[in-house]
Amino acid sequence: MKRELIFKEDGQEYAQVTKMLGNGHLEAMCFDGVKRLCHIRGKLRKKVWINQSDIILIGLRDYQDSRADVIMKYSSDEARNLKAYGELPETAKINEDFGDGDGEDMITFDHNAEYSSSEDEADDKKDEFDIDDIDDI
Repeated sequence: MKRELIFKEDGQEYAQVTKMLGNGHLEAMCFDGVKRLCHIRGKLRKKVWINQSDIILIGLRDYQDSRADVIMKYSSDEARNLKAYGELPETAKINEDFGDGDGEDMITFDHNAEYSSSEDEADDKKDEFDIDDIDDI
């Protein structure tokens, strides 16, 4: 389902969600360099799920520069298109995941690793018990 790409107008700004605060609020870093506390308006609440690192369009408030209202959330494809059109800075990270894409924050497991001796000893002690250690009820 494709929709028309909506560009920002006067009194609006693009932002990237930095932290979800709950109760319909979030913290976003706007691409004008200001960190703002944003309110998710009722039309989007429980209909459009917004997550950390999503690109959103916010409406600025005339009377509060540090607060704003979320107007819409861009899909990752729409955000890439905005970046291609030069609407978003080249430094904007548009990823489905929260990492920076270099794979260094991935956890790898070594399935061939041997247990250390202290872990083996602890496992052995769990299995052994002395009948004299059991308390009478």
